[in-house]
Amino acid sequence: MTTYYSPAAELEGELVIDKADFVIASVEDEIRADNLCRKLLSRFYFSLLEQGVDPREATLLASGADHFVRDFVIGFMHRSLFDDQPGIVRRFGGNWYIVHTVEPSVGELAIHLAGVRAFYRFLLERDLLDGPFFEEIDRECSDLPYYEERIKAFWAIEGDGYLAWERECSLKQW
Repeated sequence: MTTYYSPAAELEGELVIDKADFVIASVEDEIRADNLCRKLLSRFYFSLLEQGVDPREATLLASGADHFVRDFVIGFMHRSLFDDQPGIVRRFGGNWYIVHTVEPSVGELAIHLAGVRAFYRFLLERDLLDGPFFEEIDRECSDLPYYEERIKAFWAIEGDGYLAWERECSLKQW
């Protein structure tokens, strides 16, 4: 059996999180929340390895969750990871990912969404979010046909059609 480096403080014992530390009201808050999320994502990664997940798969899952959490939720939306935000994954996959990726594809997005689902399940299993919020995340992560249509519609935009495309899954309503 292969043993992976896992800092004892990060992986052993009970996970204690103060959700108030993830609330973003200033640049300093954003930096703190980003650092806390990085540590939490690292813990998620090592937990996958300890469960026997292949290191390549664990890396893909953790990277997908990292892209969603740190780049989108914190960096772009300036929201707490723990805010019950119906539609947040839909807005990530159906808008932000598409316009912030050189060659968006449903295959690549599916990898990100698998990571998001696994990470939020990790949080659920540690009582850091409630079941209905996870179920909404899970539903939104599973809706690959929707995201495929959004990508196709994006590539089909002509003239001033971007505004209509954006309105269907807007980031401006937040």
